[in-house]
Amino acid sequence: MIVVGVDGSRAGMEAVCWAAREAELRGVPLRIANAIPAWACSTAQQGPYTNVAAWMRDGAAAVLDAATERVRVEAPRVQVDTAILAGDPRPALVEAAVDADLLVVGNHGLGGFRGLLLGSVAYGVAGHAPCDVVVVREVPSAPRPEIVVGIDGSPACGKVLDFAFAEAALRGTGLRVVHAYSPLGAGGGFAPLPDDFDDESVEVRMVREALAGRRELYADVKVVEEVVRGHPVDVLRQASAGADLLVIGSQGHGEFTGLILGSVCQAMLHYATCPMAVVRAPAPTG
Repeated sequence: MIVVGVDGSRAGMEAVCWAAREAELRGVPLRIANAIPAWACSTAQQGPYTNVAAWMRDGAAAVLDAATERVRVEAPRVQVDTAILAGDPRPALVEAAVDADLLVVGNHGLGGFRGLLLGSVAYGVAGHAPCDVVVVREVPSAPRPEIVVGIDGSPACGKVLDFAFAEAALRGTGLRVVHAYSPLGAGGGFAPLPDDFDDESVEVRMVREALAGRRELYADVKVVEEVVRGHPVDVLRQASAGADLLVIGSQGHGEFTGLILGSVCQAMLHYATCPMAVVRAPAPTG
């Protein structure tokens, strides 16, 4: 099942359309959810706010009806149901996604402040959802048919690559595997490496080892490897511009234990110009 959060905003409706197409590709049902304050959910509400509560419930129902109609246009074969959630949309959506394969939200909602690049709901669910999350950014032009995935050699890379390969296979698109690195021995107080040390070949080998076995499993997916010296945020931002989807892990190599999202993931949530999938890091062992 895919769960998508909607609030009546344009970004929310873009998320619904994306989620509907994804549900159709995966052959899974879609649940459209809208959150209102908990006190407004009860039909037994009495007192000075009775009319306000009814207005909120009616508004939520109207938003869900409009979203359902869009799904019927985008993906008429998808099974759809709707839910009005009680409380803050961030924990409400996280709870609603407990049994979901994917949670989809827009990058901004009706409560987003002008000038901010990412809404608080998108950031909140990306950091706490029990499943993978896709944040859908409004893209003005048709994306190119390519999935871009960022990897860094961390233990989470396997799960990130599995997600990216599966998406590319579902969509019949190519896959660009991007790895950004800084030259070894450059700054940081480390001793300089020998002149004949080829750090790029080390990084290329890491990428190819990460891809081992997956090329054969997804033989129909055309893979492009891109190993680039540079900061991962800059490299990924450029590589994913205009792409169908950017895939990145929620945590990367060297992230501090206890952080909800890795620094690269946080930055790309703000600056990616295409829909972005945040693949949950594997649970720690031991």
